[in-house]
Formats: sequence, structure tokens, C-alpha cells
Amino acid sequence: MTLDHALYLFNEGRNTQAYRLLGAHLEDGGTTFRVWAPNAARVSVVGDFNGWQPGVHGMHSLGRGGVWEVRVPEAGPGSLYRFAITRRDNGALLVKSDPYARGFELRPGTAAYVVRPSQYVWGDGQWLQQRAAWDWQHAPLNIYEVHAGSWMRHADGRPYLWPELAERLIPYALEQGYTHLELLPITEHPLDESWGYQATGYFAPTSRHGSPDELRAFIDACHQAGLGVLLDWVPGHFPQDDWALARYDGTALYEHEDPRLGLHADWGTHIFNYGRHEVRSFLLSSAHWWLEEFHFDGLRVDAVASMLYLDYSRQPGQWLPNRYGGRENLEAIDFLRELNSMVHGEFPGALTIAEESTDWPQVSRPTYVGGLGFSMKWNMGWMNDSLRYFRRDPVHRRWHHDELTFGQMYAYSENYLLPLSHDEVVHGKGSLSGKMPGDRWQRFANLRLLLAWQAFTPGKKLMFMGGEFGQSREWAEGRELDWGLLADAAHAGVQRLARDLNRLYRDLPALHSQDFAAPGFEWIDCHDSEHSVLSWLRWGRDGSFVVVAVNFTPVPLTGYRIGVPQAGRYVEVLNSDSTHYGGSDLGNGGAIAAVEGEWMRRPANLAITLPPLAAVLLQRVAEDGAAH
Repeated sequence: MTLDHALYLFNEGRNTQAYRLLGAHLEDGGTTFRVWAPNAARVSVVGDFNGWQPGVHGMHSLGRGGVWEVRVPEAGPGSLYRFAITRRDNGALLVKSDPYARGFELRPGTAAYVVRPSQYVWGDGQWLQQRAAWDWQHAPLNIYEVHAGSWMRHADGRPYLWPELAERLIPYALEQGYTHLELLPITEHPLDESWGYQATGYFAPTSRHGSPDELRAFIDACHQAGLGVLLDWVPGHFPQDDWALARYDGTALYEHEDPRLGLHADWGTHIFNYGRHEVRSFLLSSAHWWLEEFHFDGLRVDAVASMLYLDYSRQPGQWLPNRYGGRENLEAIDFLRELNSMVHGEFPGALTIAEESTDWPQVSRPTYVGGLGFSMKWNMGWMNDSLRYFRRDPVHRRWHHDELTFGQMYAYSENYLLPLSHDEVVHGKGSLSGKMPGDRWQRFANLRLLLAWQAFTPGKKLMFMGGEFGQSREWAEGRELDWGLLADAAHAGVQRLARDLNRLYRDLPALHSQDFAAPGFEWIDCHDSEHSVLSWLRWGRDGSFVVVAVNFTPVPLTGYRIGVPQAGRYVEVLNSDSTHYGGSDLGNGGAIAAVEGEWMRRPANLAITLPPLAAVLLQRVAEDGAAH
């Protein structure tokens, strides 16, 4: 692509690889710098190669598109730099970071550095080939959500580097049965407390964990081990740091001028101007960069609801309607459709997952039928209803049975992912285990039951780190998880249950092959609020099925009769009350017989024992022991 054509596409909002045009590019005879600053009077590059003196290496304009360029022979790999921008309106000097920088110095420094083109040789060709043919809608997808800076740390508090995470995190995630990692944003950010959600480097992996090629090696190692990697990506807003994107050339360049459109009051951040062509090129190119250059397997797109609605978290008079008088952000909608079309068109098998908390229709439906085009959507309703229910004392749960059953009314309107995410264990919300009511035994039983409830409910899965072993304290980004808790039998039991649930979900088609389809789920009995019991069937596309029965009270039930599709021998595949997991070991002796006789409109029935605060999964086996 010629320079002129790249500039034309950039100004049209259709350059999805603008990182090849803008930023710092090593070439024979030095480094070429380009930056978009259409309202600047003058621009120069300053760095450790010229004593940070404005004007020494002045840039020239490439035309009306607003891009400036200079070649600096003295700048080489590792050179630190910024752009010095003279405002056109008042002559004030701004010193700004490079929006397209591929590397930044370690915090608290904020200068970009010139990155040598990657020499990394990938070894994940087989993974990418298989991903392109991956039938993800009918495959298991179980995500371990990780904050790389606090999963595990050195004794002196230093976060692990990518090679150290590869050595420990990859085998742990595989042993626990997860199919994918999802990294909280690792785009460069100056403030640890933002967890990466206030990014200043949309093309730069944070220096906290090592070099860009070390990140590539980490993802490559994941792929070669059979583990996918998703990136939490933040196109909804950016921070107000005066050295970064905010009012980049003295004007509202990446954001809106009017704060009723351009300021997110809740987060103290700016909202991208999705109607500006060059901003669309910037964001689309960022998404393309991570998928192309780092082989991420998809993007979890943060805060989609805040992008879709002009009145998001605003009172009357604090927002401006669209051209039709409505509250929908039409430019953001167009951008999201472009994003999803690009990802699915250029990166076969890569996923896009929306964190979207409203009833916006067709979030995970194709753009050609009017949808937004995401692969999946977080089921925030399921998460909120489930956690609200589990917080209740079991004696009161009978009056709130609908909090668990209501989800099936809309469960197949989208491709849903069931999250137990980082958002639920911060800001005073406590840990998952801390939400559970009752004495110590009941709290752990409830937590085990919550994990089983997620595993056996239709939808793909996500678990934030620590939830899988019952982290007791609320998560904090400045310390590692409380791994010492695993010396406690109760926490170790929760971890074993999480592992076994993950493996069952992965291995049994009945639990994953129809996650998004109504025929994959069938209530046996959803009306027994008196006992706070639910029972249902999960069906695989191959005709296989499993029986799930759940007791949400600490009162054990014996001889509890439910209808099943066929008579025969049913093996108790999992019982969350097993002593192996820290329970009381009340159950069905490993197997139980279903007899002929209509019950609950089914041709056979069985009488089971339901342990306290526990889930039981049963699978019919033939006389030769083969599962049906």
C-alpha cells in the first residue's frame, strides 16, 4: 500500500492497519515518526536523541489529512520519545505521548520508546489452523479471567514477568480444566489501580511484565499447550492524562468537544468520538494489531452498554440526543458493527465478547440481520440474579425461586456467557465465598453449589481468578491471591470441585454442545419452591443427556422422586457434597435405578437423595457400562 493510499484510508476511517502508517518505524537511516495532529501549528519529535528539545527535529505536514512526518537518523531501537505540539490557537506547547507507540517505559515514566520490529518466530500454526475451523458455538468454552499483575507475585511484591507466568499459569489453567485465559487489559496504563481499564497505549503491551516479544512467547506457549488467550480491550473511554490522548493537539481530537457527549462522569474519562473517521481507524487498527501481531484469540469488549447509549449514567439535560431524537449512539453502533465484521472476516475463529448489561437486542447476532455482530454477550442478568439468590439465607429462598428460573425465559435470545467476574469481588462487594450465608460449613457448601449451578446452566463460562478455590478476601490488584488458603481442606475441596466441574463441562457434550440452543435444556421440575429444589435435563446434539438435581437448602431430602426420559441405571457422576470436596458425603451410593412409570410427564422415574446445599449430576449407563 502506498503512503498516499494509506493516508486516504486513514482519513476515511477505513484503515484497519494504521499502525503501519503512524507511530515510530525503524528504517534504514534511522526512525520515521508520524503523528496525526490536524489542528497543530507546528510539531516536532523530542527524545533522548536530541535532549528533549522542541524544534530540533521539526516534522512536516503530509497534507490536509493532518498527519506530520520526520525521519530522525539519531533515533534507534530503545530511543525514548514524545511529540512536541504547538497549538494553533494560542501558541502553547503541548508534550504528548505517541498514540501509536508500540512500547512505553515502565511506570511512573510515560515516554514511548522505539520498538524494533519483532523477530519472534511463532510455533502456533496448527493452533491457528484449528481455530479457523473451530465450531465454537457447539464446543466447550470455559474462561479463566486473570489479572496478570496479581495472580501470583514474587516474595518481594514484584509482579511476574511473562516467562514466569508461562511457567506457572499455563499448567495451572490446564490442570483446572479451563479452555481459555482472558487477560484483564494489558495495554499500557500508568495507574496500577485502574487494572488496565484506563489505557494510554492502545498498541503497546504494558512494560510491567516484560517485552512485547515475551508476551508473544507467552501466547505462543499457551497455544502450543492447547490454551486460548483472550484480551480484555477498552474502546469505550480513555483517561484525561494531559500527556496522552486528551485534547491531543489542543482540540478535542479523539473525544467530543461537548462534555455532554465526550465526558464519562462516573469514571472521570473521555468518550471516543466514534463519528470521526480517524478515530475509527485508530480503534479498528488497535483491535487488528492485537489479533494480528500477538495472535490473541479474541477480544472481550469492555463497557459496551456505555458506548450504545448517549444517556448512559446521565440525568436529563446532561446528554444530547441523536439526529432522530433518540438516545442511541448511532456512530458507536456503526463502529461496533465494523469492528465485529473486521474481526470475523480477517481472523477466522477469533471471538468478540460484549460486556453489555442492558436488553439491547441482537448483540450476538450477525450484522447482516441487524445485529451488532458479537460472538457472545455476558449474561449479567444471570450473574446478578444468581448472586442475589445465593446471598439469601436458605430459609428465605423459597420466596425467591424465580430469581433462578427466570433466566430460562431469555436464555437463548443471545449467545450468552455466564460470568463470575472480577467486577463482583471488588469495591466492597467482598469475595464470592464472602457473599455466602450461614456458618463456615454452609458458606463453603453454598460456594460449591454456586460453582455447580454455573457449570450445569446453559451458556459458556467465565471465572475470575481466586473464585475457583474460595478466595476469602476481596481481590486487590496490589497483592497476589491468597494461595496459602489451599492448605485448608475446605478451600482445597472447592478447588478440586472446580476442576472436576470444568472437566465434566469440557468432556460431556450434553453440558456444552447446545449451550446456545433451547433444545439443550429441559426442566424436569422448576416449581418446587417449597423445598427450594430445581431439576433439569441437559441434552447434547448427539442425543446424550444428563440429569441435574439441586437442593438449595441445608435440609437433606431422601426419596425425592423426579421423572426421567428412560428407565435404567443412572451413575452419580458428580455430587458437590462429596467429602472429596469438603461435604458431608450424603448421596446415592454411586448409582441409582430408574423404573418404568410415568412421572412428571416422563416415562420413567427415580427416587434420589438430595444432599444439603448441593448439586447432583446423574448419567444413564447401559448394561455394558457405556454412558447414554
